[in-house]
Amino acid sequence: MRSIRIGSGAGYSGDRIEPAVELAERGDIQYLVFECLGERTVALAQQARMKDSDGGFDPLLEDRMREVLPICAVKGIKLVTNMGAANPLAAARKTAEIAKALGLSLKIAAVIGDDVLDACKDGDLPFMEIDGTMKQLGNRVLSANAYLGAAPMAEALSAGADVVITGRASDPALFLAPMIHAFGWAMDDWNLLGQGTVAGHLLECAGQVTGGYFADPGFKDVPGLARLGFPIGEVGEDGSLVITKVAGSGGAVTAATCKEQLLYEVHDPERYIQPDVIADFSQVKIEQLTPDRVRVSGGRGTARPETLKVSVGYIDGYIGEGQISYAGPGAVARGRLALEIVRERMRLTKVATSETRFELIGIDSLHGETLSVRAGDPYEVRVRVTGRTESLREAVRIGNEVETLYTNGPAAGGGVTKSARDVVAVASVLLPRALATPSVQFVEAAS
Repeated sequence: MRSIRIGSGAGYSGDRIEPAVELAERGDIQYLVFECLGERTVALAQQARMKDSDGGFDPLLEDRMREVLPICAVKGIKLVTNMGAANPLAAARKTAEIAKALGLSLKIAAVIGDDVLDACKDGDLPFMEIDGTMKQLGNRVLSANAYLGAAPMAEALSAGADVVITGRASDPALFLAPMIHAFGWAMDDWNLLGQGTVAGHLLECAGQVTGGYFADPGFKDVPGLARLGFPIGEVGEDGSLVITKVAGSGGAVTAATCKEQLLYEVHDPERYIQPDVIADFSQVKIEQLTPDRVRVSGGRGTARPETLKVSVGYIDGYIGEGQISYAGPGAVARGRLALEIVRERMRLTKVATSETRFELIGIDSLHGETLSVRAGDPYEVRVRVTGRTESLREAVRIGNEVETLYTNGPAAGGGVTKSARDVVAVASVLLPRALATPSVQFVEAAS
């Protein structure tokens, strides 16, 4: 029976690069997947694209490509990623430029069509998690990106792409696409697609399934976390799956790590809704074969939904924050007085907030553990005041009030920081799938 090995090179945008290099060099993989797109990441990337039309893709794309492309080119490893974020075409062009500069001859494909902002506005779709519709948000909307499925990525691979870069796509679909391409799975073979989705879901968060998120000292000890190895999925053409990692790398692949990841972000195990299939995890069986080798079976599926989930990014007000530290005898009392002063100042000056937090954080961040342990009360505390506002101007005022504690508050405060920023929130709508029309576009480096 034919099988492929898929390596998971990243579980989020800022993930480590070394484990992906290790997978490419020593993992004996045919596909390397970088899953780098969180729920808010596209909206933030859309903001970046508004400032620079050639921007809006993952900020680590260039670093990652320079590290892994030479290895992948030599070993014939295909790369699939959602590092395109809000601008997959620009990401593909940048990757082509990098390949050319490295003297590599590679076919680079962009999957476009996840940006469905116009279609969503035209339909005035209701939100799933909050009250209201998209039109009611007006110009606060930043982006609307549909979760695409595996089909266009598989199409790009079948057309000869060495690198496939997409924007918003279902996380498991990034891994499902190589399976569909390699094995020729039909897009209505629901049980195969369901089992492939199980594999993708286990691999999508990279180091989580090899013990990173699992670790809890004294209860669930995991060795070598500083050089954690990322997972490899050995997938057969019948959907069979073994999760493993590079021999000698840190971390662990156990039945328990896989069970925890299987349940991660799953609301209904019988109906894990994806753009390609509604997967059923309820009969999944997980078996430890040998150290760092776990067999996963029993995934099933039913027909895909007629709608696509769309992640809508929007501006949801502003956050202002100020912090200041107090240390030494009476630090806690001075910290509490500082909070009282700021609370009263915000009332007197009528800072307009819809939500506030006044808190003391920290025990030993200033003068170290030795001095702090000797004190009855914590030897040091950090005051933090935050508030949500409707304007940036009001948000700025919160940090300013904390800063005035330098000379107008309790003795010996120091280390003030303050910030004010907009809040990028996300909510979801459902869009008829016919209104999202993904396509594949091959790019070349500019002459």
